[in-house]
Amino acid sequence: MNLLIFLLLLFCHPAYASDPDARAVRTKVREYRQQNEVQIIRDLVDLLAIPNVAANQEDIRRNADYLAVLLQKRGMKTQLLKADAGSPVVYGELNTPGADKTVMLYMHYDGQPVNPENWDSDPWQPILRDKALESGGVEISWSALKSPIDGESRIYARSASDDKSPITAVLTALDALNAAEIPLSVNIKFFLEGEEEAGSPNLAAILEKYKVLLQADVWLFCDGPVHQTRRNQVVFGVRGVTGVRLTVYGPNRPLHSGHYGNWAPNPIVLLSDLIMSMRNTDARILIADYYDDVRPISETERKALDESPDIDEQMRNELGLAWSEGEGRLEERIMLPALNVRNFQSGGEAARNAIQTEATAVLGFRLVPDQTIARVRELVEVHIRNQKFHIVTETPDLQTRKTRKKIVKLQWEKGYEPFRTSMDLPVSKALTRVIEEALGEPIVKMPTAGGSLPLFIFDRILQTPLIIVPMVNHDNNQHAENESLRLQNLWDGIEMYAGILARLGQVWQ
Repeated sequence: MNLLIFLLLLFCHPAYASDPDARAVRTKVREYRQQNEVQIIRDLVDLLAIPNVAANQEDIRRNADYLAVLLQKRGMKTQLLKADAGSPVVYGELNTPGADKTVMLYMHYDGQPVNPENWDSDPWQPILRDKALESGGVEISWSALKSPIDGESRIYARSASDDKSPITAVLTALDALNAAEIPLSVNIKFFLEGEEEAGSPNLAAILEKYKVLLQADVWLFCDGPVHQTRRNQVVFGVRGVTGVRLTVYGPNRPLHSGHYGNWAPNPIVLLSDLIMSMRNTDARILIADYYDDVRPISETERKALDESPDIDEQMRNELGLAWSEGEGRLEERIMLPALNVRNFQSGGEAARNAIQTEATAVLGFRLVPDQTIARVRELVEVHIRNQKFHIVTETPDLQTRKTRKKIVKLQWEKGYEPFRTSMDLPVSKALTRVIEEALGEPIVKMPTAGGSLPLFIFDRILQTPLIIVPMVNHDNNQHAENESLRLQNLWDGIEMYAGILARLGQVWQ
Protein backbone atom coordinates (compact mmCIF):
# COMPACT_ATOMS: atom_id res chain seq x y z
CA MET A 1 0.00 0.00 0.00
CA ASN A 2 2.83 2.40 0.89
CA LEU A 3 4.42 1.72 -2.51
CA LEU A 4 1.11 2.38 -4.28
CA ILE A 5 0.66 5.70 -2.47
CA PHE A 6 4.24 6.66 -3.32
CA LEU A 7 3.72 5.94 -7.01
CA LEU A 8 0.44 7.86 -7.08
CA LEU A 9 2.10 10.85 -5.44
CA LEU A 10 5.08 10.61 -7.74
CA PHE A 11 3.13 10.65 -10.99
CA CYS A 12 0.73 13.30 -9.76
CA HIS A 13 3.68 15.59 -9.08
CA PRO A 14 3.88 18.60 -11.44
CA ALA A 15 7.20 17.32 -12.76
CA TYR A 16 5.24 14.47 -14.36
CA ALA A 17 2.42 16.63 -15.70
CA SER A 18 0.98 15.03 -18.79
CA ASP A 19 0.87 16.40 -22.30
CA PRO A 20 -2.74 17.63 -22.05
CA ASP A 21 -1.61 20.34 -19.61
CA ALA A 22 1.00 21.55 -22.09
CA ARG A 23 -1.52 21.32 -24.92
CA ALA A 24 -4.04 23.29 -22.88
CA VAL A 25 -1.53 26.08 -22.42
CA ARG A 26 -0.69 26.06 -26.12
CA THR A 27 -4.37 26.08 -27.10
CA LYS A 28 -5.25 28.99 -24.82
CA VAL A 29 -2.22 31.02 -25.88
CA ARG A 30 -2.87 30.39 -29.56
CA GLU A 31 -6.50 31.42 -29.18
CA TYR A 32 -5.40 34.65 -27.51
CA ARG A 33 -2.92 35.36 -30.29
CA GLN A 34 -5.45 34.66 -33.05
CA GLN A 35 -7.93 37.00 -31.43
CA ASN A 36 -5.36 39.77 -30.92
CA GLU A 37 -2.75 39.35 -33.64
CA VAL A 38 -3.43 42.72 -35.30
CA GLN A 39 -2.84 44.50 -31.99
CA ILE A 40 0.25 42.36 -31.28
CA ILE A 41 1.76 43.42 -34.58
CA ARG A 42 0.87 47.07 -33.99
CA ASP A 43 2.56 46.92 -30.59
CA LEU A 44 5.72 45.56 -32.20
CA VAL A 45 5.57 48.17 -34.96
CA ASP A 46 5.31 50.97 -32.38
CA LEU A 47 8.45 49.66 -30.69
CA LEU A 48 10.32 49.28 -33.98
CA ALA A 49 9.47 52.83 -35.00
CA ILE A 50 11.70 54.22 -32.21
CA PRO A 51 15.24 54.47 -33.70
CA ASN A 52 17.69 52.51 -31.57
CA VAL A 53 21.22 52.84 -32.95
CA ALA A 54 23.43 52.10 -29.96
CA ALA A 55 25.54 55.25 -30.39
CA ASN A 56 22.55 57.63 -30.19
CA GLN A 57 21.99 58.15 -26.47
CA GLU A 58 18.84 60.24 -26.90
CA ASP A 59 17.10 57.53 -28.90
CA ILE A 60 18.38 54.80 -26.60
CA ARG A 61 16.88 56.58 -23.60
CA ARG A 62 13.54 56.90 -25.44
CA ASN A 63 13.58 53.15 -25.98
CA ALA A 64 14.46 52.49 -22.34
CA ASP A 65 11.66 54.69 -21.00
CA TYR A 66 9.16 53.13 -23.42
CA LEU A 67 10.13 49.59 -22.41
CA ALA A 68 9.94 50.41 -18.72
CA VAL A 69 6.33 51.46 -19.20
CA LEU A 70 5.56 48.22 -21.07
CA LEU A 71 6.93 46.19 -18.15
CA GLN A 72 5.05 48.27 -15.60
CA LYS A 73 1.79 47.65 -17.45
CA ARG A 74 2.36 43.93 -16.77
CA GLY A 75 2.66 44.58 -13.04
CA MET A 76 6.44 44.56 -12.83
CA LYS A 77 8.68 46.56 -10.56
CA THR A 78 11.16 48.30 -12.85
CA GLN A 79 14.31 50.34 -12.67
CA LEU A 80 17.05 51.50 -15.01
CA LEU A 81 20.43 49.99 -14.17
CA LYS A 82 23.45 52.08 -15.11
CA ALA A 83 27.19 52.01 -14.76
CA ASP A 84 29.12 55.26 -14.57
CA ALA A 85 28.78 55.58 -18.34
CA GLY A 86 26.84 54.05 -21.20
CA SER A 87 23.24 53.08 -21.84
CA PRO A 88 20.85 51.81 -19.16
CA VAL A 89 19.65 48.26 -18.69
CA VAL A 90 15.87 48.11 -18.32
CA TYR A 91 15.22 45.80 -15.38
CA GLY A 92 11.85 44.33 -14.46
CA GLU A 93 10.79 41.90 -11.76
CA LEU A 94 7.61 39.89 -11.24
CA ASN A 95 7.32 37.50 -8.31
CA THR A 96 5.02 34.48 -8.45
CA PRO A 97 3.40 33.22 -5.21
CA GLY A 98 4.71 29.75 -4.37
CA ALA A 99 7.42 29.71 -7.05
CA ASP A 100 10.87 28.64 -5.89
CA LYS A 101 12.75 29.18 -9.17
CA THR A 102 13.66 32.50 -10.78
CA VAL A 103 14.23 32.91 -14.52
CA MET A 104 16.07 35.91 -15.92
CA LEU A 105 15.10 36.82 -19.48
CA TYR A 106 17.81 38.61 -21.45
CA MET A 107 17.12 40.64 -24.58
CA HIS A 108 18.68 43.80 -25.99
CA TYR A 109 16.83 46.81 -27.33
CA ASP A 110 19.64 48.59 -29.19
CA GLY A 111 20.33 47.99 -32.87
CA GLN A 112 22.97 48.22 -35.56
CA PRO A 113 23.51 51.41 -37.58
CA VAL A 114 21.63 51.69 -40.88
CA ASN A 115 22.36 53.03 -44.34
CA PRO A 116 18.85 53.89 -45.60
CA GLU A 117 20.07 54.03 -49.20
CA ASN A 118 20.63 50.25 -49.11
CA TRP A 119 17.12 49.49 -47.86
CA ASP A 120 14.03 48.95 -49.98
CA SER A 121 12.04 50.86 -47.35
CA ASP A 122 12.68 53.23 -44.47
CA PRO A 123 14.29 51.15 -41.68
CA TRP A 124 12.46 53.23 -39.05
CA GLN A 125 9.07 52.99 -40.74
CA PRO A 126 8.19 49.29 -40.43
CA ILE A 127 6.33 47.76 -43.34
CA LEU A 128 4.59 44.42 -43.78
CA ARG A 129 5.00 42.27 -46.90
CA ASP A 130 2.96 39.19 -47.74
CA LYS A 131 6.18 37.15 -48.11
CA ALA A 132 9.93 37.61 -48.26
CA LEU A 133 11.20 40.51 -50.37
CA GLU A 134 13.46 38.27 -52.45
CA SER A 135 10.43 36.09 -53.24
CA GLY A 136 8.51 39.06 -54.62
CA GLY A 137 6.79 40.08 -51.40
CA VAL A 138 4.19 42.82 -51.83
CA GLU A 139 3.58 45.49 -49.19
CA ILE A 140 0.39 45.20 -47.13
CA SER A 141 -1.11 48.49 -46.03
CA TRP A 142 -1.41 48.84 -42.25
CA SER A 143 -4.92 50.24 -42.73
CA ALA A 144 -5.91 47.03 -44.55
CA LEU A 145 -4.47 44.71 -41.90
CA LYS A 146 -6.92 42.17 -40.53
CA SER A 147 -6.94 38.65 -39.11
CA PRO A 148 -6.02 36.00 -39.92
CA ILE A 149 -2.51 37.11 -40.94
CA ASP A 150 -0.43 34.64 -42.92
CA GLY A 151 2.60 33.42 -40.99
CA GLU A 152 4.77 33.81 -44.11
CA SER A 153 4.23 37.58 -44.01
CA ARG A 154 7.25 39.59 -42.91
CA ILE A 155 7.87 42.84 -41.06
CA TYR A 156 10.80 44.85 -42.43
CA ALA A 157 12.57 47.26 -40.07
CA ARG A 158 15.80 47.60 -38.12
CA SER A 159 15.71 45.30 -35.07
CA ALA A 160 12.64 43.47 -36.35
CA SER A 161 14.57 40.29 -35.57
CA ASP A 162 17.56 41.48 -33.58
CA ASP A 163 16.24 41.92 -30.94
CA LYS A 164 12.92 43.70 -30.37
CA SER A 165 10.55 40.97 -31.54
CA PRO A 166 11.48 38.59 -28.67
CA ILE A 167 10.57 41.38 -26.24
CA THR A 168 7.13 41.62 -27.82
CA ALA A 169 6.79 37.83 -27.85
CA VAL A 170 7.52 37.45 -24.13
CA LEU A 171 5.23 40.32 -23.14
CA THR A 172 2.45 38.87 -25.31
CA ALA A 173 3.01 35.46 -23.70
CA LEU A 174 2.45 37.09 -20.30
CA ASP A 175 -0.72 38.78 -21.57
CA ALA A 176 -2.04 35.50 -22.99
CA LEU A 177 -1.40 33.56 -19.78
CA ASN A 178 -3.02 36.30 -17.74
CA ALA A 179 -6.08 36.40 -19.99
CA ALA A 180 -6.45 32.61 -19.71
CA GLU A 181 -5.88 32.75 -15.93
CA ILE A 182 -2.92 30.37 -16.25
CA PRO A 183 -0.50 31.08 -13.40
CA LEU A 184 3.22 31.50 -13.88
CA SER A 185 5.37 28.65 -12.56
CA VAL A 186 8.48 30.78 -11.92
CA ASN A 187 9.50 34.19 -10.74
CA ILE A 188 10.67 36.24 -13.71
CA LYS A 189 13.15 39.04 -14.18
CA PHE A 190 13.91 41.06 -17.30
CA PHE A 191 17.38 42.29 -18.29
CA LEU A 192 17.03 44.44 -21.41
CA GLU A 193 20.46 45.66 -22.47
CA GLY A 194 20.97 48.90 -24.38
CA GLU A 195 24.47 48.55 -25.82
CA GLU A 196 24.85 44.95 -26.99
CA GLU A 197 25.42 46.07 -30.57
CA ALA A 198 28.17 48.39 -29.33
CA GLY A 199 30.10 45.50 -27.79
CA SER A 200 28.60 45.72 -24.27
CA PRO A 201 31.39 47.97 -22.93
CA ASN A 202 29.65 48.56 -19.58
CA LEU A 203 28.08 45.14 -19.10
CA ALA A 204 30.62 43.85 -16.58
CA ALA A 205 30.34 47.02 -14.49
CA ILE A 206 26.54 46.75 -14.38
CA LEU A 207 26.63 43.05 -13.45
CA GLU A 208 29.11 43.75 -10.65
CA LYS A 209 27.19 46.77 -9.36
CA TYR A 210 23.81 44.97 -9.27
CA LYS A 211 25.07 41.45 -8.60
CA VAL A 212 22.60 40.72 -5.78
CA LEU A 213 19.60 42.09 -7.68
CA LEU A 214 20.48 40.02 -10.74
CA GLN A 215 20.60 36.64 -9.03
CA ALA A 216 18.50 33.98 -10.76
CA ASP A 217 18.42 30.21 -11.11
CA VAL A 218 18.91 30.41 -14.87
CA TRP A 219 19.42 33.12 -17.50
CA LEU A 220 17.61 32.61 -20.78
CA PHE A 221 18.97 34.60 -23.73
CA CYS A 222 16.17 35.33 -26.19
CA ASP A 223 18.49 36.37 -28.99
CA GLY A 224 19.59 34.85 -32.28
CA PRO A 225 17.89 32.73 -34.96
CA VAL A 226 16.18 29.35 -34.98
CA HIS A 227 17.70 26.43 -36.88
CA GLN A 228 18.17 26.68 -40.64
CA THR A 229 15.40 24.08 -41.06
CA ARG A 230 13.01 26.56 -39.36
CA ARG A 231 12.74 24.26 -36.36
CA ASN A 232 13.10 25.90 -32.96
CA GLN A 233 16.30 25.20 -31.14
CA VAL A 234 17.93 25.56 -27.74
CA VAL A 235 21.62 26.48 -27.70
CA PHE A 236 23.83 25.80 -24.70
CA GLY A 237 26.96 27.72 -25.57
CA VAL A 238 28.88 30.03 -27.86
CA ARG A 239 32.33 30.10 -29.31
CA GLY A 240 34.76 32.73 -28.14
CA VAL A 241 36.32 35.18 -30.55
CA THR A 242 39.40 37.30 -30.89
CA GLY A 243 41.26 38.77 -33.82
CA VAL A 244 44.60 40.17 -34.87
CA ARG A 245 45.73 42.55 -37.60
CA LEU A 246 49.03 41.53 -39.16
CA THR A 247 51.12 43.94 -41.23
CA VAL A 248 54.17 42.64 -43.09
CA TYR A 249 56.73 44.99 -44.66
CA GLY A 250 58.66 45.09 -47.92
CA PRO A 251 60.66 47.97 -49.44
CA ASN A 252 60.03 51.47 -48.09
CA ARG A 253 58.64 52.60 -51.48
CA PRO A 254 56.81 50.73 -54.26
CA LEU A 255 59.21 49.16 -56.77
CA HIS A 256 58.82 48.33 -60.45
CA SER A 257 58.21 44.58 -60.57
CA GLY A 258 60.21 44.22 -63.76
CA HIS A 259 63.30 45.95 -62.45
CA TYR A 260 63.16 44.54 -58.92
CA GLY A 261 61.01 41.39 -59.11
CA ASN A 262 62.67 38.20 -57.84
CA TRP A 263 64.99 40.45 -55.82
CA ALA A 264 63.04 42.72 -53.47
CA PRO A 265 60.97 40.79 -50.86
CA ASN A 266 57.27 40.90 -51.71
CA PRO A 267 55.15 41.52 -48.56
CA ILE A 268 52.07 39.94 -50.17
CA VAL A 269 53.92 36.67 -50.66
CA LEU A 270 55.47 36.82 -47.19
CA LEU A 271 52.09 37.37 -45.53
CA SER A 272 50.39 34.71 -47.65
CA ASP A 273 53.04 32.17 -46.67
CA LEU A 274 52.68 33.10 -43.01
CA ILE A 275 48.90 32.61 -43.10
CA MET A 276 49.20 29.27 -44.90
CA SER A 277 51.65 28.12 -42.24
CA MET A 278 48.84 28.64 -39.69
CA ARG A 279 45.92 27.06 -41.53
CA ASN A 280 45.43 24.65 -44.41
CA THR A 281 42.65 24.60 -47.01
CA ASP A 282 40.68 22.04 -44.97
CA ALA A 283 40.47 24.51 -42.07
CA ARG A 284 42.92 22.54 -39.92
CA ILE A 285 44.88 24.93 -37.70
CA LEU A 286 48.58 24.07 -38.00
CA ILE A 287 49.84 26.01 -34.97
CA ALA A 288 51.63 23.69 -32.55
CA ASP A 289 49.62 22.61 -29.45
CA TYR A 290 46.58 24.60 -30.63
CA TYR A 291 44.06 21.84 -29.97
CA ASP A 292 45.48 20.75 -26.61
CA ASP A 293 43.01 22.81 -24.56
CA VAL A 294 39.88 21.86 -26.51
CA ARG A 295 37.27 20.29 -24.21
CA PRO A 296 36.17 16.83 -25.43
CA ILE A 297 32.59 16.50 -26.62
CA SER A 298 30.42 14.83 -23.96
CA GLU A 299 28.17 11.85 -24.64
CA THR A 300 25.08 14.04 -24.33
CA GLU A 301 26.51 16.61 -26.73
CA ARG A 302 27.47 13.89 -29.21
CA LYS A 303 23.94 12.49 -29.05
CA ALA A 304 22.48 15.97 -29.67
CA LEU A 305 24.75 16.47 -32.68
CA ASP A 306 23.78 13.09 -34.12
CA GLU A 307 20.09 13.93 -33.71
CA SER A 308 20.31 17.39 -35.27
CA PRO A 309 19.12 17.78 -38.89
CA ASP A 310 21.75 17.40 -41.59
CA ILE A 311 21.68 20.72 -43.45
CA ASP A 312 25.02 20.57 -45.24
CA GLU A 313 23.63 19.82 -48.69
CA GLN A 314 20.85 22.38 -48.24
CA MET A 315 23.33 25.09 -47.29
CA ARG A 316 25.79 24.22 -50.06
CA ASN A 317 22.97 24.51 -52.60
CA GLU A 318 21.77 27.77 -51.06
CA LEU A 319 25.27 29.26 -51.04
CA GLY A 320 26.44 27.97 -54.41
CA LEU A 321 29.17 25.74 -53.00
CA ALA A 322 30.39 22.49 -54.52
CA TRP A 323 32.26 21.52 -51.35
CA SER A 324 32.84 22.45 -47.72
CA GLU A 325 35.96 22.42 -45.61
CA GLY A 326 37.07 19.59 -43.38
CA GLU A 327 35.42 16.36 -42.32
CA GLY A 328 32.07 16.22 -40.58
CA ARG A 329 28.84 18.17 -40.69
CA LEU A 330 28.43 21.88 -40.02
CA GLU A 331 27.16 21.20 -36.48
CA GLU A 332 30.33 19.25 -35.70
CA ARG A 333 32.64 21.78 -37.30
CA ILE A 334 31.48 24.62 -35.06
CA MET A 335 32.44 22.53 -32.03
CA LEU A 336 36.05 23.06 -33.12
CA PRO A 337 38.28 26.13 -33.11
CA ALA A 338 38.42 28.10 -36.34
CA LEU A 339 40.84 30.49 -38.00
CA ASN A 340 39.24 32.79 -40.54
CA VAL A 341 40.96 35.29 -42.85
CA ARG A 342 38.65 38.28 -42.52
CA ASN A 343 40.51 40.64 -44.78
CA PHE A 344 43.64 40.90 -46.95
CA GLN A 345 44.85 44.19 -48.42
CA SER A 346 47.84 45.56 -50.29
CA GLY A 347 48.34 48.16 -52.97
CA GLY A 348 44.75 49.36 -53.22
CA GLU A 349 42.17 48.31 -55.81
CA ALA A 350 44.32 48.84 -58.90
CA ALA A 351 46.58 45.92 -59.83
CA ARG A 352 49.90 47.64 -60.59
CA ASN A 353 53.12 46.08 -61.82
CA ALA A 354 54.80 46.90 -58.54
CA ILE A 355 56.16 45.32 -55.41
CA GLN A 356 54.20 46.90 -52.57
CA THR A 357 55.61 48.39 -49.39
CA GLU A 358 53.39 46.38 -47.06
CA ALA A 359 50.54 43.89 -46.86
CA THR A 360 47.89 43.61 -44.15
CA ALA A 361 45.54 40.83 -43.14
CA VAL A 362 43.01 40.53 -40.34
CA LEU A 363 42.62 37.07 -38.84
CA GLY A 364 39.66 35.98 -36.73
CA PHE A 365 39.95 33.16 -34.21
CA ARG A 366 36.87 31.33 -32.93
CA LEU A 367 37.54 29.61 -29.63
CA VAL A 368 35.82 26.71 -27.88
CA PRO A 369 35.93 25.60 -24.24
CA ASP A 370 38.51 25.33 -22.61
CA GLN A 371 40.62 27.65 -24.76
CA THR A 372 41.42 31.14 -23.57
CA ILE A 373 42.27 34.28 -25.50
CA ALA A 374 45.55 34.66 -23.62
CA ARG A 375 46.67 31.12 -24.51
CA VAL A 376 45.66 31.51 -28.17
CA ARG A 377 47.63 34.73 -28.41
CA GLU A 378 50.66 33.05 -26.86
CA LEU A 379 50.54 30.09 -29.25
CA VAL A 380 50.08 32.32 -32.32
CA GLU A 381 53.01 34.54 -31.41
CA VAL A 382 55.28 31.55 -30.73
CA HIS A 383 54.31 30.15 -34.14
CA ILE A 384 55.05 33.45 -35.89
CA ARG A 385 58.47 33.67 -34.27
CA ASN A 386 59.15 30.09 -35.33
CA GLN A 387 58.52 31.24 -38.91
CA LYS A 388 61.50 33.61 -38.41
CA PHE A 389 59.41 36.78 -38.12
CA HIS A 390 60.32 39.64 -35.84
CA ILE A 391 57.18 40.83 -33.98
CA VAL A 392 56.54 44.51 -33.33
CA THR A 393 53.47 46.32 -31.97
CA GLU A 394 54.19 49.71 -33.58
CA THR A 395 55.12 50.66 -37.14
CA PRO A 396 58.85 49.81 -37.42
CA ASP A 397 61.37 52.58 -38.01
CA LEU A 398 63.88 52.57 -40.84
CA GLN A 399 66.65 51.11 -38.72
CA THR A 400 64.49 48.14 -37.74
CA ARG A 401 63.49 47.53 -41.36
CA LYS A 402 67.15 47.60 -42.43
CA THR A 403 68.33 45.14 -39.77
CA ARG A 404 65.44 42.62 -39.52
CA LYS A 405 64.69 40.28 -42.43
CA LYS A 406 60.99 39.58 -41.79
CA ILE A 407 58.91 41.98 -39.69
CA VAL A 408 55.26 41.67 -38.71
CA LYS A 409 53.25 44.16 -36.68
CA LEU A 410 50.54 42.57 -34.52
CA GLN A 411 47.50 44.46 -33.23
CA TRP A 412 45.29 42.21 -31.08
CA GLU A 413 41.58 42.66 -30.33
CA LYS A 414 40.11 41.97 -26.89
CA GLY A 415 37.31 39.60 -27.88
CA TYR A 416 35.08 37.18 -25.96
CA GLU A 417 35.97 33.96 -24.16
CA PRO A 418 34.06 30.76 -25.07
CA PHE A 419 31.28 29.41 -22.86
CA ARG A 420 29.11 26.31 -22.69
CA THR A 421 26.44 25.19 -20.20
CA SER A 422 26.16 21.47 -19.57
CA MET A 423 23.26 19.81 -21.35
CA ASP A 424 23.02 17.36 -18.42
CA LEU A 425 21.92 19.94 -15.83
CA PRO A 426 18.37 19.49 -14.48
CA VAL A 427 17.40 22.91 -15.86
CA SER A 428 18.79 22.00 -19.28
CA LYS A 429 16.70 18.83 -19.44
CA ALA A 430 13.60 20.54 -18.04
CA LEU A 431 13.83 23.45 -20.46
CA THR A 432 14.12 21.31 -23.58
CA ARG A 433 11.19 19.16 -22.44
CA VAL A 434 9.01 22.19 -21.70
CA ILE A 435 9.74 23.81 -25.07
CA GLU A 436 8.98 20.61 -26.98
CA GLU A 437 5.70 20.29 -25.09
CA ALA A 438 4.88 23.96 -25.71
CA LEU A 439 5.44 23.65 -29.46
CA GLY A 440 4.11 20.13 -29.78
CA GLU A 441 7.12 18.94 -31.76
CA PRO A 442 10.81 18.04 -31.32
CA ILE A 443 13.33 20.87 -31.24
CA VAL A 444 16.98 21.00 -32.21
CA LYS A 445 19.38 20.84 -29.27
CA MET A 446 22.70 22.50 -30.11
CA PRO A 447 25.68 22.24 -27.72
CA THR A 448 27.06 25.49 -29.10
CA ALA A 449 26.43 28.23 -31.61
CA GLY A 450 29.01 29.13 -34.22
CA GLY A 451 28.92 32.80 -33.30
CA SER A 452 30.03 34.62 -30.17
CA LEU A 453 28.30 36.46 -27.33
CA PRO A 454 29.73 37.82 -24.06
CA LEU A 455 28.21 34.97 -22.01
CA PHE A 456 31.53 34.45 -20.24
CA ILE A 457 31.04 37.80 -18.47
CA PHE A 458 27.71 36.66 -17.00
CA ASP A 459 29.28 33.33 -16.02
CA ARG A 460 32.32 34.91 -14.38
CA ILE A 461 30.32 37.37 -12.28
CA LEU A 462 27.00 35.58 -11.61
CA GLN A 463 27.96 31.88 -11.98
CA THR A 464 24.51 30.94 -13.22
CA PRO A 465 23.46 28.50 -15.97
CA LEU A 466 23.06 30.40 -19.26
CA ILE A 467 20.97 29.01 -22.12
CA ILE A 468 20.01 30.57 -25.47
CA VAL A 469 16.35 30.25 -26.48
CA PRO A 470 15.99 32.00 -29.88
CA MET A 471 12.82 32.50 -31.90
CA VAL A 472 13.52 34.60 -35.04
CA ASN A 473 13.95 33.33 -38.60
CA HIS A 474 17.45 32.35 -39.72
CA ASP A 475 17.14 34.33 -42.98
CA ASN A 476 16.44 37.62 -41.24
CA ASN A 477 19.29 39.82 -42.58
CA GLN A 478 20.17 40.94 -39.08
CA HIS A 479 22.85 43.66 -39.00
CA ALA A 480 22.25 44.24 -42.73
CA GLU A 481 19.78 46.02 -44.97
CA ASN A 482 16.16 44.83 -45.15
CA GLU A 483 16.20 43.10 -41.78
CA SER A 484 12.99 41.11 -41.42
CA LEU A 485 10.87 39.05 -39.08
CA ARG A 486 8.78 36.15 -40.40
CA LEU A 487 5.48 36.34 -38.52
CA GLN A 488 5.22 32.59 -37.97
CA ASN A 489 8.39 32.87 -35.90
CA LEU A 490 6.68 35.49 -33.76
CA TRP A 491 3.60 33.29 -33.32
CA ASP A 492 5.78 30.28 -32.40
CA GLY A 493 7.86 32.43 -30.07
CA ILE A 494 4.79 33.54 -28.14
CA GLU A 495 3.72 29.93 -27.59
CA MET A 496 7.23 28.83 -26.67
CA TYR A 497 7.83 31.55 -24.09
CA ALA A 498 4.34 31.07 -22.65
CA GLY A 499 5.07 27.37 -22.22
CA ILE A 500 8.34 28.15 -20.46
CA LEU A 501 6.74 30.62 -18.06
CA ALA A 502 3.75 28.38 -17.32
CA ARG A 503 5.49 25.00 -17.08
CA LEU A 504 9.22 25.27 -16.33
CA GLY A 505 8.76 25.56 -12.59
CA GLN A 506 6.63 22.40 -12.55
CA VAL A 507 9.01 20.27 -14.60
CA TRP A 508 12.25 21.60 -13.10
CA GLN A 509 12.29 19.54 -9.90
